[in-house]
Order: sequence, then C-alpha cells, then structure tokens
Amino acid sequence: MLYWIYQYWNDAFIAEKKLGTQGWAHTFDVLNLFRYITFRAAVACLLAFTVSIIAGPRVIRKLISLKLGQPIRTADEVHKLAELHGGKIGTPTMGGVMILGSVLLATIICSNPLNPFVAVCACTMGACGLLGFCDDYKKVKEKKSDGVSSRTKLFWQLVIGLIAATFIYFKKEISGHGDASFGFQLGAHPMSIDAICFPLFKEPIMHLGWLIIPFFAIIIVGCSNAVNLTDGLDGLATGCTITTALAYSILAYLAGHYFLATDYLVIPHNQYIGELAVFLMALVGAGFGFLWFNCHPAKVFMGDTGSLAIGGAIGTAAIATKQELLLVIIGGIFVMEAMSVILQVGSFKLRKKRIFRMSPIHHHFELGGWHESQVIIRFWLLSIMFALFGLALLKIR
Repeated sequence: MLYWIYQYWNDAFIAEKKLGTQGWAHTFDVLNLFRYITFRAAVACLLAFTVSIIAGPRVIRKLISLKLGQPIRTADEVHKLAELHGGKIGTPTMGGVMILGSVLLATIICSNPLNPFVAVCACTMGACGLLGFCDDYKKVKEKKSDGVSSRTKLFWQLVIGLIAATFIYFKKEISGHGDASFGFQLGAHPMSIDAICFPLFKEPIMHLGWLIIPFFAIIIVGCSNAVNLTDGLDGLATGCTITTALAYSILAYLAGHYFLATDYLVIPHNQYIGELAVFLMALVGAGFGFLWFNCHPAKVFMGDTGSLAIGGAIGTAAIATKQELLLVIIGGIFVMEAMSVILQVGSFKLRKKRIFRMSPIHHHFELGGWHESQVIIRFWLLSIMFALFGLALLKIR
C-alpha cells in the first residue's frame, strides 16, 4: 500500500513539475519517504510488532476458549522431560496465526506484494502455515502429541517446496529465464539461477542446471522442519527466527543495491530483491511481538502453524537472495537442532546407542541440568553470533 501510494504521488509530482504547477503532490512531498526500502522496512517491523501486541491477548483468550491446548508427551515417551515440562500442559497452541497474520498484514501495507520475491516468500509461508495448522488441529482434536503423519506432512512440504522452486526458476524477474535483461548478476556478469554461491568465493561454486529445482525444494523442506524441531522451549525458535530474519533482511537490502552488491561486496545482485527486506523485517517485528507472550513461562505456543511457516519463509528467502549455503551459518541453531536429531536416530539404528541424552539438542542440555531459561538465552546468544559471523563473511576476499 505504501509503495503504491508513493507511485501515485510520484506520478502526480512529475506531472505537476512538467506543467510548472504547485499542487497537492508538492504539498505532500513527505510521501517521498515511502520510496525508501529502509523506511518501509522499519514501518513493517513496527507495524507487525504492534499488531502482535494488540491482537495477542485476544488471540490467546480465543485459543483458550476453544480449548486448543498443547498436548504434552507422557512420561512413558520422554521420561524425566515430562517432569520438567509438566507445567506446560494446557498452554494454548496455534499461536503461529499471530505471526502469520501480522507478517502478511504488514507486508501488504508496507511492501509491493506483487514483487516476485515478496510474493513467493509470502505464499510459501502461508502454505506451510496452513499445513502446520492442519497438524496442530489434529493434535488438539485428538488430544495426542502426534498430528498429521510424517509421510503426509513431508509429501505436502515437498509439493510446496517444488512449486516455490519452480516459480523461482521460471520467473524472469528472479532468474532471468527467457530475458537476459532480468535476473541475477555477480560482479559485472549475468548469473544463472542454477548457480551455487558462497561469499568466500567471488565466482559460483557450481551449476546444477534443472537439478536446482529439487535442491531448492530440499532447502525449503529442510529449513521448515529444522525450525519445527527448534520449537521445543519457550521462545527458543522465536528468538532464533528474529536473528536469522534480520540477517537475511540485511542481505536482501545489500543485494538489491547495484554498487554495494556488484562493486563493493561482490555478491549476487538483482534489481528487485531489495523489496524482500520489507517482508523479512515484518517477520522480525512479528517475532518480537510473539516473543512478548512466548517468553518463559510461555502464555502461548506457536505450534507447527508458526514453526513450519517461519521455516518455509526463511528457506525461501535464503534461496531468493542466492545465499542458500550461508543459511548453514546464519541459521546455525536450526542446523544444530536438525543435525542432532539425524545423528541421534542414525546412531541408535546403527549402534543401538544414543549420542545425546535426548534430541533435539536443547533437551540434551535440559536433562544435563541447565535450567530452561539458561538453554534459551545461551542458544539466543549463539544465534546472534552465527548471524554476525555469516554477515562478516561478505567482505572476505
């Protein structure tokens, strides 16, 4: 909305200037502020935060009235962890609707929602959120910790990921497919969408051709599930989301500016990518707003509605900025959580032995004597360090 207001004002301003008149456009020249991505990104962040804060109590009361409490795994399933988390029984879940709603509202108001980068990230987030909502609803309806089956969930995640990946691959404004005047460039040279990049290398590491489509889908699915696994303690996934989304909003802004991207940093540049920073800052603001209610002791959980949506959005944003591999560093906590589960399952199947007391790894530290708040804050600190380190790699030549 703000973007279109600027466009309308700018057309009127140019028309007045040609005619030599001083009309309403000259009077309201403050509307020129809406031109700047930094301004609209800041407004999106504040708006998403404000909407979350105002709507939060009402959403929580509604979830409680609908008896949408989070089912907690029994002592037979998780043993000692059931004692530590016993007080969480009945805490309303599906709070991810707050994040989804505030992000999409702020995005529509503050960005150009028809921008292909914004559109694909927002649609992927919404689709993953809908899948998570179905999973959460099944859990609370059946009063069990098991929702939609793993195979069904993975199938629909792959469908969503493949649709998003195909859109990115064939949309000319993103990939330049069919029109060399669009797409990405690295330095002074055009870069195909199938290129795999990393800041330490000023040339693409490799080209995957059409295999980039399943590769993109795997990133989206993997990131979605990684955030879902991280969402096991009050505010843990939310705090890590804020740092990761903030880092990628900076990357999107830098990648959208020709001089900064091509001459100074030598990172993939696209003339349309800067607008994605507005969407990502809306996610940052929504994260802060949700954390207001989700910090320990949590009044509401995001559930799969929030975690799958956030993971889908971040994974798509990493692809959109052509910094897919950097997600391993910037989203280091999400990677740790996912890898701990993979290693634990693999070790138990192959050796009949566990590596960790329990996976995901945040439960390992809980069972090792760390208080829940200690685990959360220390993981937040690590997430900040991972994000800063990832951004610091941009200027290493």
